[in-house]
Amino acid sequence: MLQVSVLKEQTDRVLAGLTKRNFPNAEAEVQRVLELDQRRRQLQTEHDSAQAEANKLAQQIGALMKSGDKAGAEELKTRTATLKQQTKTAAEELTGVEKELQDALYRIPNVPHDSVPAGRSADDNEVVREVGNKPELPGGALPHWDLIKKLDIIDFELGNKITGAGFPVYKGQGARLQRALINFFLDEAMAAGYTEMQPPILINEASGYGTGQLPDKEGQMYHATADDLYLIPTAEVPITNLYRDEIIAAERLPIRNAGYTPCFRREAGSWGAHVRGLNRLHQFDKVEIVEIDLPERSYQTLEHMLGHIEQLLQKLELPYRVLRLCGGDMGFTSALTYDLEVWSAAQQRWLEVSSCSNFETYQANRLKLRYRDENNKTQLLHTLNGSALALPRIVAALLENNQQADGTIRLPEVLHRYCGFAQLG
Repeated sequence: MLQVSVLKEQTDRVLAGLTKRNFPNAEAEVQRVLELDQRRRQLQTEHDSAQAEANKLAQQIGALMKSGDKAGAEELKTRTATLKQQTKTAAEELTGVEKELQDALYRIPNVPHDSVPAGRSADDNEVVREVGNKPELPGGALPHWDLIKKLDIIDFELGNKITGAGFPVYKGQGARLQRALINFFLDEAMAAGYTEMQPPILINEASGYGTGQLPDKEGQMYHATADDLYLIPTAEVPITNLYRDEIIAAERLPIRNAGYTPCFRREAGSWGAHVRGLNRLHQFDKVEIVEIDLPERSYQTLEHMLGHIEQLLQKLELPYRVLRLCGGDMGFTSALTYDLEVWSAAQQRWLEVSSCSNFETYQANRLKLRYRDENNKTQLLHTLNGSALALPRIVAALLENNQQADGTIRLPEVLHRYCGFAQLG
């Protein structure tokens, strides 16, 4: 969440950024935060003053009792009782105002970086670059949802039988391809200097609030209500929360972690041809990279992360493009997001396979994730993450783009040793 000090001292910049996001009632929401903060400060002063006076009177009562002035002591005791009630009333109201202030801050999204283009939808995203050549497919080429049936490598009907729609079963070469991609992505992350983590795939409410999935995306997460735990939508959540409520020594920075997890998303309301097959699942596999760094170098870090993801796509021989998301298409917590999309030759459209984002201090403020500067003062860190990569649409593109005239699927050379075979079928 945004810091109150930022809303107070940089109001015009915040409002301009929220306008770029098309955030409704931005001025009223910001003003509400400032009013609540002012009331919070007033109540805190009243509470502290009453408490201080009560403590001072307690000392005086002791002195009066020692001197034998019981009447004077009783008079001060009456005043002390009044002050204690004032302190209690102020504390109760302060708790309520602090909760209102927190909720108001949760409603305000992050301020976009200056480089974020204005816009309302994905149609307004900026194409940064396009890399690779779109393949020409042989006659009779099929989309991946037909290929997986023909090759008998992924079974949606079996998944629907045991769970429901959007939970496929991977079989034979399909299962081995999944494992190969996960291992390839993890090995590449380790070679790039990331430390592998294997976090829990269930999180508590505090973790959801820490990275911003709560309250913004509560309806998109699976909630195990008996234990009040949530299935993770991405490894970003548990890996970033490893550092919640910590002060990180500057010499430990940057922190660079990577982790593979299954991911779970309800995707309520998703339907149509664009979500057919592997294009949109409720459960999928993904390798995530997460970095924590100093504010002054976080955008250099973001570009480094983007480069790592791009080289994965290059090694997989997939044509791709990089987009800078516009204000209206960005995630709630992000300051700047790059999306990476691969070309689906059979579907004749781009498929998103990764988002790479800098959240600046937005998550760190919720997480209370800090470091000590050269003056030994605590400051908020910047958090970043990126998909490196999500598997379903990668598999879809590999299947569609590498169809051969004999009906087999050629696999990129980098996967041969991981799969133990060079083609599907």
